[in-house]
Amino acid sequence: MKTKFIFVTGGVLSSLGKGLAAASIGALLQARGLRCTIMKLDPYINVDPGTMNPFQHGEVYVTNDGAETDLDLGHYERYLGVPMSQNNNVTSGRIYNNVIQKERRGDYLGGTVQVIPHITDEIKRSILGVAKDEDVALIEIGGTVGDIEGQPFLEAIRQLRGDLGKENVLYIHLTLIPYIRVAGELKTKPTQHSVKELRSIGIQPDIIICRSEIDLDQSLKTKIALFCNVDPDAVFTSVDVKNIYEVPLKLYAEGVDQKIAILLRLPAKNAELEAWQNLTHKLANPKGEVTIGIVGKYVDLKEAYKSLHEALVHGGVANDVSVNLIYVNSEEVTPANVAERMAGLDGILVPGGFGSRGVEGKIAAIRYARENKVPFFGICLGMQLACIEFARNVLNLPEANSEEFNRLSPDPIIYLMREWYDFRTKKIEKRDADSEMGGTMRLGAYPCVVKPDTKAMEAYAKPQIEERHRHRYEFNKAYYTRMEEKGMVFSGLSPDESLVEVVELPEHPWFLGCQFHPEFNSIPMRPHPLFREFIRASKIAREAK
Repeated sequence: MKTKFIFVTGGVLSSLGKGLAAASIGALLQARGLRCTIMKLDPYINVDPGTMNPFQHGEVYVTNDGAETDLDLGHYERYLGVPMSQNNNVTSGRIYNNVIQKERRGDYLGGTVQVIPHITDEIKRSILGVAKDEDVALIEIGGTVGDIEGQPFLEAIRQLRGDLGKENVLYIHLTLIPYIRVAGELKTKPTQHSVKELRSIGIQPDIIICRSEIDLDQSLKTKIALFCNVDPDAVFTSVDVKNIYEVPLKLYAEGVDQKIAILLRLPAKNAELEAWQNLTHKLANPKGEVTIGIVGKYVDLKEAYKSLHEALVHGGVANDVSVNLIYVNSEEVTPANVAERMAGLDGILVPGGFGSRGVEGKIAAIRYARENKVPFFGICLGMQLACIEFARNVLNLPEANSEEFNRLSPDPIIYLMREWYDFRTKKIEKRDADSEMGGTMRLGAYPCVVKPDTKAMEAYAKPQIEERHRHRYEFNKAYYTRMEEKGMVFSGLSPDESLVEVVELPEHPWFLGCQFHPEFNSIPMRPHPLFREFIRASKIAREAK
């Protein structure tokens, strides 16, 4: 079967959930037995979101091949269980960068380089390149219809219907139907204007999905269909849900996948959704609960910890408990108030991050967890700070620190490794403090050997694993022996034993830190082993109270 393309655009305003809608549609088509892939086209000029502030953009999601991508790729992987790559997230910056490089090389034979056809052709090349052997490729266009940055992308997808044939291309427009609570009315005018804007550039949506607080009745759907020139049965409601894993089932109940199958002439087959039904049943009917404290500095924007949040939910599913997340601002935690701030928590998690802001509060929380036997999970920077806290308070090295925060520390427990063997690129990598920010990190999937008879082995149950990284600094092995003598176990190392990947304290109910980001490898149907075990330990701690 020739690959079919579904383009998902958004109107009225941003953050409507295009990524979730695209991922859910992909899950439904996958449940019909089709091979699917998804791509995100981001209109911003950054080459990738790697150096963007999480307050502006949410988390940076890392793929196996080391791409720093939009957080929507996390939704794609969680809903489809298919690994994404560099090719699944393309920005305006990358498109323009490619075109400019070609122009400098003389590829355009001295011609005038223009948005049409050169930029649009490069966009089309990226779209077609992601859909090698797939039955369906879903392409989400970031931003909102009408944004000046998004126009080249919309022009490119407009052209693709002519290039590929009407029967192989489908346009889905996601829009908002505001509910005016005082009047008790749903308003369709913003949707009409959004579709008008889309049609003005030559794209007629085939399907309209309406985000709303409440269900749309048939008369309202008929009105939208009439004013927006779509089939009466091609307007669907995506109503607000309690948890995001209900979205595929809600869209299925609306008949979205059936309409897509008719329009694209896909094989007639019912979606098998038992796994999704079981998942939502478990989420709606937990047998208990745990309260986890996330001690970080991006607590005002939950999107900064999106994958982390979801991985904890998955860990709860594996243990039949709901997970209450308490976000604790690490800048407000001190040794004097840490007991008060950590009171009532069944588990403490310190996530990754960059920069010195809030670090001392995280260290205070880690010390509290260690000394009070509260289950603790440190991820990336969280692991590094667990090592610093141990060095300060167990090895009695009060000035122990990371070179990231204090280059002159007499005890740099965490340091900038200048040279190491990169198991992903299969070559020696070198860097120094002045290297470009975007090019000095260990990014993507790396192997790790797990020691027997450890908490890590108990979780993974296999001697070698692969996990995704996104960090610049490493544990300084000059302190390895001294810390081991005091009781810290280095339960995960790189195959050549040069890099520390997992640390734990065996005398503690559950105290583990990992240098990688396990949250990027957790999906609802297959919760990550470390999150599963962390929530299990927290559940046991709660029951013991």
